[in-house]
Amino acid sequence: MSKKNKGILLIICSAFCFALMNIFVRLSGDLPSIQKSFFRNFVALIFAFIVIRRNCISLKVERESWLPLFLRSAFGTIGILCNFYAVDHLVVSDASMLNKLSPFFVIIFSFFILKEKVTPFQGVCVVFAFIGSLFVIKPGFNMSVLPAIIGACGGLGAGIAYTFVRLLGNRGVKGPIIVFCFSTFSCLVTLPYMLFHYTPMTMQQILFLLGAGLAASGGQFSITAAYTFAPGREISIYDYSQIIFATLLSFFILGQVPDVYSFIGYAIIIGTSIVMFLHNQKTE
Repeated sequence: MSKKNKGILLIICSAFCFALMNIFVRLSGDLPSIQKSFFRNFVALIFAFIVIRRNCISLKVERESWLPLFLRSAFGTIGILCNFYAVDHLVVSDASMLNKLSPFFVIIFSFFILKEKVTPFQGVCVVFAFIGSLFVIKPGFNMSVLPAIIGACGGLGAGIAYTFVRLLGNRGVKGPIIVFCFSTFSCLVTLPYMLFHYTPMTMQQILFLLGAGLAASGGQFSITAAYTFAPGREISIYDYSQIIFATLLSFFILGQVPDVYSFIGYAIIIGTSIVMFLHNQKTE
C-alpha cells in the first residue's frame, strides 16, 4: 500500500473515532469543558505511554523539534477546548463541521510554516469553505453565535496543530511521541482548574469520559500517522467523513437533526473539498 493510501485509510479511521468522541463528550452531560478535556487527554496520555514502552521508542527529541512540538501541543489544546465547548452548546454535527475547517487551515498554514505551494485554485477553495462555514455559524448580533465562533476557532487551532504534526513527521519525530507530548501538555495545562474547580461526577459520566478518551486516542494516533504519511492537501478531504459519522450518530443516539442552513453549509464545504480533491487527482 502506498503512503498516500495509508494516509487516506488512517484519516477515515480517525474521523470515525473523533465523531464517536464527540458523542461521548455530549453524553457525559453538564460538566466543564476543561474537565472533559483533562479526562480525554489523560486516557490518551496513558495509551501513548503504553505504545511507547511496548515499542521501545526513545523519548529523546532533537532540540530543533522542541519548539514545533510545543506549538503543536499548545494549539492542539486550544483546539480541543474550543471543540468541546462547541459540542456542549451546538448540534454535534455542527460542532464537528466547524472543527473540520481544520484541513483548510492546514492548507493555509502549510504555506507559511512548511513552505508548501498553494495554488490559486486551492485558494479559491479555501474561500468557498469559509462561505460554507457562515451557513453553519449563522452570524448574528447576539451571544447565541458565540459557541459557533468558538467552534470555528477550534478548527483553526486544530489546523495549525496538524501542520506542525507534518513538520515533526518530516523531521523524523515518531507519532506516539507527538501524541504523548501533546497529551502531557494538555493535562498539565488543565490540571490547576481540576484541582480547584473539580465537579463531582457519576459513574456513568466517568464511563462516558473514559469512552471519549479511548476514542480520542484512536483518532489522535490515526490522524497523527496520516499526516506523517502524506501532505494535508492530498488527504485532508477524507477527514470530512467525520461529518457523515457525526450526523448519523447524533441522530440515532441523541435525536439531533441540523437545520437547513447547516445542511447548506455542509454541502458547500464538503462539495468544495471534493472538487479540490478531484482537481488534485487530475493534476497528478
